[in-house]
Amino acid sequence: MSESEKIRQRLEAVLGTLPPGVGLVAVSKFHPAEAVRAAYDAGQRRFGESRVQELLAKEPVLPADIDWHFIGHLQTNKVRQLIGHVAMIESVDSQRLIDEIDRRSAEAGVVTKVLMQVHVAREETKFGWYPDELMEYFRQRRFEALRATHICGIMGMATNTDDTAIVAADFNAIALCKRRIEEICPDLRGFDVLSMGMSGDYPLAVKCGSTLVRVGTAIFGERQY
Repeated sequence: MSESEKIRQRLEAVLGTLPPGVGLVAVSKFHPAEAVRAAYDAGQRRFGESRVQELLAKEPVLPADIDWHFIGHLQTNKVRQLIGHVAMIESVDSQRLIDEIDRRSAEAGVVTKVLMQVHVAREETKFGWYPDELMEYFRQRRFEALRATHICGIMGMATNTDDTAIVAADFNAIALCKRRIEEICPDLRGFDVLSMGMSGDYPLAVKCGSTLVRVGTAIFGERQY
């Protein structure tokens, strides 16, 4: 069986586990453009990358109707390169970053869709707003200053552990953040994305309310570093 056929079969298997209303970002980071093309040919249109240079290298050699999602830690000095090349930045982890995205988007004449990344995991290596910080951002309605950025929801990651009780608690905490923001700002529009769950834990994330999962290894196999 060809590698393209394996990717197609794995993609179909993952999609078969997702209930209606839950979207899929196929995480193509560290995989070649040919692997992305195989998933594209099987019907997938949404792909996730975590490095700016890798995304910018793949974009021009792949179909123009791909929705690229940036899912990695984004440094403010790389924002300008990314604006206009992505359908969504899922990993907005600070006030400084969202302000830079907004400034660069306004300069470019585009509206950039983003998710606010919340940090609930028990690992300091993960990025994101702490829940209280994020609540304060919305309580003070700082989003009203944005001119060219649309906050579409929130993203988060669970602790990297085999303990499903901890993982479920993390996912429930992320989902709670979204509900609390909706209570604080009931007039928010288009704030409907809850992005959580990866290859090892996405079924549990879906049970906890995820509307968008980020799956790489289960589709593309082990990463090619």
